[in-house]
Amino acid sequence: MTFRTLDDAMKSGGDLAGKTALVRVDFNVPMEGGKVTDDTRLRVALPTIQRLRDAGAKVALLAHFDRPKGKVVPSMSLQPVVDDLEALIGAPVRFADDCVGEETKSAIADLDAGGVILLENVRFHAGEEANDPAFAQQLADLGDLYVNDAFSAAHRAHASTEGLAHLLPAYAGESMRRELDALDAALGNPTKPVIGIVGGAKVSTKLDLLKNLVGQLDKLAIGGGMANTFLYAQGFDIGGSLAEKDMEATAREIMQEAADRGCELLLPVDLVVATEVKPGVDHRIVKAGDSLSPEDKILDAGPASVARLVTALTESKTLIWNGPLGVFEVPPFDTATVAVAHHAAALAKAGVLVAVGGGGDTVSALNHAGVSDDMTFVSTAGGAFLEWMEGKPLPGVLALNV
Repeated sequence: MTFRTLDDAMKSGGDLAGKTALVRVDFNVPMEGGKVTDDTRLRVALPTIQRLRDAGAKVALLAHFDRPKGKVVPSMSLQPVVDDLEALIGAPVRFADDCVGEETKSAIADLDAGGVILLENVRFHAGEEANDPAFAQQLADLGDLYVNDAFSAAHRAHASTEGLAHLLPAYAGESMRRELDALDAALGNPTKPVIGIVGGAKVSTKLDLLKNLVGQLDKLAIGGGMANTFLYAQGFDIGGSLAEKDMEATAREIMQEAADRGCELLLPVDLVVATEVKPGVDHRIVKAGDSLSPEDKILDAGPASVARLVTALTESKTLIWNGPLGVFEVPPFDTATVAVAHHAAALAKAGVLVAVGGGGDTVSALNHAGVSDDMTFVSTAGGAFLEWMEGKPLPGVLALNV
């Protein structure tokens, strides 16, 4: 995939001084009492904002917050973000009460070169989620170029993520570029052998993901609750463990497809079992296939499974990871996830493994293990990351293709 970046904007557009860049960012940040409680998504946007400011462009930020469903909902205003953004940028940030219209246009015109303005929640307009061409044109009327720096919203064909890209010269921002480069390195054009780790509770929620990956990976390790479903499909006793027994036939189909396509499935060979999910609770290690009581719950992969996965990682050149191997939120059932995360991060830090992870639980698990900074790339994109792993086209990315 080839997409336009800010490098191209600087070359083809020449001098950006005084021009208005409409920058789609993801400022859907956690808030409590009208205050931002986690500014990660604001920080992610800083390289793009600063690069455009350094080039003398006016920066008009487009973003959504929550789900107002096309109506003005004061509690979903983006205004509370301004103070935090000003502190991070180290310069004033103006705020526009709307994201389209003459008053907004005037506010942008009033900016000095390098000035920044945050426009009000694009989802206050029904035309945003409907990808209404008229609304997209209203947005386009505000600027000279469009920069998409919100990969996390790229799976939505909305006016500010897809429609606008067809109306102005369109480029990937710095965060978007980094994300796309990492994803291409993980699955688009990876160095082989490639291994995947997929965990989480349910096979049903990751069916498309599993079917896509078995056709692309050399090895695929399955963990978490979904591994129990695969063990059950093999006829193993899983006691009272979380599993989707109605997905038994589907699990067998995936195992067969993996075999047909030359993808080695790594299912747990030993298991950590307890009768309740509590920190520090008594637990024991059993082999996969051992008899379990109805009260026994499989809550993590055992040490032999971890050792096998560590060896598989060492023999691989690329890792794509989505989902924990156990109930990592409740020690000691974080043991497998933490051990494998430490090994993957060490290999990545040594430069011998491209290690890319993403998805909500994965980000939390890697943070819990303390290795996020040592991985090659950790995507916080959630739904967009999953759809990309499923092999689905992302409208916001396709619109940037050269």
